Amino acid sequence: MEKNISLSVFFPFYNDEGSIRKIVKDTIETLKDITENYEIILVDDHSPDKVGKIADELAKENPKIKVIHHEKNKGYGGALKSGFSNSTKDYIFYTDGDNQYDVKELKLLVNALDEDTDLVNGYKLSRGDPWYRKFIGRTYHWTVKILFNLKIKDVDCDFRLMKRNIFDKFSLESNSGVICVELMKKIHMNKLKIKEVPVHHYPRYHGKSQFFNFKRVFKVGIGILKQWYKLVLKNGKRRL
Repeated sequence: MEKNISLSVFFPFYNDEGSIRKIVKDTIETLKDITENYEIILVDDHSPDKVGKIADELAKENPKIKVIHHEKNKGYGGALKSGFSNSTKDYIFYTDGDNQYDVKELKLLVNALDEDTDLVNGYKLSRGDPWYRKFIGRTYHWTVKILFNLKIKDVDCDFRLMKRNIFDKFSLESNSGVICVELMKKIHMNKLKIKEVPVHHYPRYHGKSQFFNFKRVFKVGIGILKQWYKLVLKNGKRRL
């Protein structure tokens, strides 16, 4: 495939004022080697820090950058849905705004892309987190992989390049981090073609994760059960 693809790149931000400038700078530099036909979307999920202000400043400096401000916090899934729905190019790439993934490795995903591939999904070579987050992450990974019968190496690696038209086949509902499981399950259900590419994952140097507290973990657990009922149990009964 030619490198000169039509590409929307977006990032969800919450408490990421320390990383937003670097990730946008690295993205612009990386896209120079990929395509001139791109847009960068910065999703400010009602962040309490200076993310919104910095995003607006960056947009003034570059006409290819647009900013989405949420009037209230919509959660990780809500931020991703805003990014997906506001993307206008043929392909969409997204990753987290905390800079734990290296956006320069987008080139690896683009190089793996071909006309028949619907999604190029990264998988972490190793997780750049404290031991307890690694433990929780692996437990979560294997739990949802078994529950949803997902044939993928890394369910929660948010470093993805996909065709925008896959959303003509399905829509997403989740407003929490469960959206990643929902996305991957619906991609499997629609028999879309996936390629997987190894990527690096680094420690978080700015802010802190919003996921690792009891309230959010409980909410994600409930969300997983709801999606399992809808996408596995209910769907299975429909086929009987």
